[in-house]
Amino acid sequence: MIKIKFGTDGWRAIIADDFTVENVKRVAYATALWLKKEFENPSAVVGCDPRFAGPLFADVTTAVLASQGVKVFRAENTFVSTPMISLGTVRHKASAGIIITASHNPPSYNGYKIKASYGGPATPDDIEKVESTIPDTFEIQLKSVADYQKDGLVEFTNLEDMYVAHVENSFDLEAIRTCGMSWAYDAMYGAGQNVMRRLFPDITFLHCDHNPGFDGQAPEPIQRNLQEFEDLIKLSDGEIASGLVTDGDADRIGLYDADGKFVDSHHILLLLIHYMYKVKKQNGEVYSTFSCTSKIQKLCDAYGLNNTVTKIGFKYICDLIVNSGKPFLVGGEESGGIAAAGHIPERDGVWIGLIIWEFMAKTGRSLSDLVQEIYDVVGSFAVERYDLHVTEELKQSIISNCKNDKYTSFGDHKIARKEDLDGFKFFFEDGTWVMIRPSGTEPVLRVYSEAPDSAASFKVLDATKATLLG
Repeated sequence: MIKIKFGTDGWRAIIADDFTVENVKRVAYATALWLKKEFENPSAVVGCDPRFAGPLFADVTTAVLASQGVKVFRAENTFVSTPMISLGTVRHKASAGIIITASHNPPSYNGYKIKASYGGPATPDDIEKVESTIPDTFEIQLKSVADYQKDGLVEFTNLEDMYVAHVENSFDLEAIRTCGMSWAYDAMYGAGQNVMRRLFPDITFLHCDHNPGFDGQAPEPIQRNLQEFEDLIKLSDGEIASGLVTDGDADRIGLYDADGKFVDSHHILLLLIHYMYKVKKQNGEVYSTFSCTSKIQKLCDAYGLNNTVTKIGFKYICDLIVNSGKPFLVGGEESGGIAAAGHIPERDGVWIGLIIWEFMAKTGRSLSDLVQEIYDVVGSFAVERYDLHVTEELKQSIISNCKNDKYTSFGDHKIARKEDLDGFKFFFEDGTWVMIRPSGTEPVLRVYSEAPDSAASFKVLDATKATLLG
């Protein structure tokens, strides 16, 4: 049997290779043992996203948990999003939530995510407890889900209805629907499609069919994967005010303005702070990961808000939301995972997109105008990134050089100071920066740069690449 390892956001593997019924049984059994040890009357919410064989793996998980006396709230919907599982976990007061998903990974993958009782990522400590008790084999005879339902150990729940009601109670949907702006949504064949059709039946939809293979493309909402959606918006000639995209399990966001320009997470985070604090008069802590724009700190300083910078990974933001004891406003990472006050401590692409649409609807301003409002406070900027594929030996050599201050400049850019919270961020005298961070799983260096515009940012990246690779 293979050794099953959880990554930063669950266990993921190729379907029918390592992601098999037998291996899912092993993981589910370890989850049941953890739940029984940690909770007096353990329970779990279980569902799947639209990936291939999701219902099969969700039923297997349900049966294994029920066989161990864990009460299961099984999503009756064909597929659900990760935020729906997290919300359902809170609403059912369940001990945990489990969703069968590989998120934004290629369609050949599936996966197994565990959510904690508070409706956000389980802690690394809890994941380690599950991982360490995964048995080599699973040989318990299972009954059908229907039989466990008769035993009172399985209860079906409509998580889609629950989520839609939560959205309706939290947003001015009428303003979004009747403001005169037209909207578009690309589900990337993922789990956000049914909810968005229910909330906004009259907007423009793309890739909102049930396609378990995602038409052969990884459902990750980054610009290079969204050319069809981008073209659709550009061809509307300004008719579509904004386009929203979510990934396979709908916890990550992509966003476009009326010109078909991609609006990245750095800008989305700033827009959220601006709307929630300046317009809605909400207050609270801001949390951003180490790879995010420095403009977040600048905007927080201007508004008198506290911004805490964390290591890269949404779990660090979730930990602060849940355990800091302070009111929360906005938190997120550059990869599209963002959370906001008034919801669960979880990434949610649909939810964050609706905040931006509500901002536009309530103010009557275009997305580009709202971005300009941010620039008026903090200045214009662009964050760009290269992934440098190098040998493991060269990767380690570069990291050693970063640690030991061997680099004093990159091209014409003289290093003024360095931060090393999670990788190495080198600041230049004009406030521009470049960040070097090794991948933990492959011979890749991720290199980010922030400068006043994209051309300047790429210029820094090119100079850094030339220095690093000699």
